[in-house]
Amino acid sequence: MLKLATIAVCLLLCTLPSANAQMVGIQQLSDTAFKTERVISGEFTDFNVDNLGNLYVVNQTGQLKKMSPKGDSLAVFNNVRQYGKIHFIDVSNPLKVLLHFKDFGTIVILDRFLNTRSTIDLRRQQLFQVKSIGQSYDNNIWVYDELESKLKRIGEDGRTIDQSNDFRQLFDSTPSPGFIVDQNKLVYLYDPAKGAYIFDYYGTFKNRIRFLGWTDFTVIGNTILGRDANVLYKYEPGTLNLQQYSIPASMQDARKIKITPTNIYLLREKQLEIFSYR
Repeated sequence: MLKLATIAVCLLLCTLPSANAQMVGIQQLSDTAFKTERVISGEFTDFNVDNLGNLYVVNQTGQLKKMSPKGDSLAVFNNVRQYGKIHFIDVSNPLKVLLHFKDFGTIVILDRFLNTRSTIDLRRQQLFQVKSIGQSYDNNIWVYDELESKLKRIGEDGRTIDQSNDFRQLFDSTPSPGFIVDQNKLVYLYDPAKGAYIFDYYGTFKNRIRFLGWTDFTVIGNTILGRDANVLYKYEPGTLNLQQYSIPASMQDARKIKITPTNIYLLREKQLEIFSYR
């Protein structure tokens, strides 16, 4: 059983580094600060990118295609109509791709060639309200069970390996995370309405950072990356150094923006654009 810290400890650790960090001025990035690396034509509805730079794009029919950083086709997954719309693509481990079909209560696990390894029917595992999932450090899967207000780690067979205590005993108002990220021995749960909740692998609550209203959230190394409608953010927990970059007006109409430490990916109506930035 994962052991969570007491409420008193949690309140003590709920520091707000972002409140001071927000004092840092927003750096204005003009269009010239971004260098176009590549444009991939296509009517895509969603995408993600792994740590090797491989792209995973979903077209209008629901087909998932894996592309090399240069845009060459590497693999295709077509069996999507059985499960409905892909809610989230987790590619944090390029050798094990997770597809979350939230409306169907299903996780499909693919190998690096996008062949199906296994399928988890969450409802058969008594997981009836799972909004977000994430790859775990030990090659299993994190899920947040909103019905029980617990963070759980499940295996490829869907069985629960470990779980936290009830979050309702820990917080006055429980989060509803849209993102779960496992990075550098920490698990991040991000709720746009409440901020980022940080735990260690034993379930001990470490911190809460009140970055609110972000539409994208990820963690790479020790750096938290995110954005809202107008600003890109880079922040390293434990510091007061919040870097803020104003998104140029020409990019603000993008359907989706993905941020990495070196690149920005923009999904538009007819193409996916890849930029490097400084």
